[in-house]
Amino acid sequence: MGFFIVLSILPFFPFFLVYWIMYGWKKDKRVALRSAMDVTTLFLIFSVSALFNLTFDSNFGFYLTLILILIALGFIGGAQNRLKGKVDGGRMFRAVWRMAFVIMSFGYVLFTIFGLFRYFMNQM
Repeated sequence: MGFFIVLSILPFFPFFLVYWIMYGWKKDKRVALRSAMDVTTLFLIFSVSALFNLTFDSNFGFYLTLILILIALGFIGGAQNRLKGKVDGGRMFRAVWRMAFVIMSFGYVLFTIFGLFRYFMNQM
């Protein structure tokens, strides 16, 4: 459990770890990058949720993240249904999961900078 917490606090470590393992195994940068993104998204979700809770003195960060992911799944599923007449669950989940990686990465950087700024302002 402690190892998972460390990887959640520093989610760029599992990204680079998975990237280099997959690149060494498959010798394909695209596969390595996608695998690293997919694994790191889980750690980013927990990390950004915790940073949200610390920033806003809340306990709702994880639930908010989960709600936003479910809403995105609904939007993409609805769009697939309108365009193709059917929903491809695998493609829908992959699209949302990879969008979550980008959004959570941005949130991680944003909340980390905001938290550091808040910390330094409280020290003065």
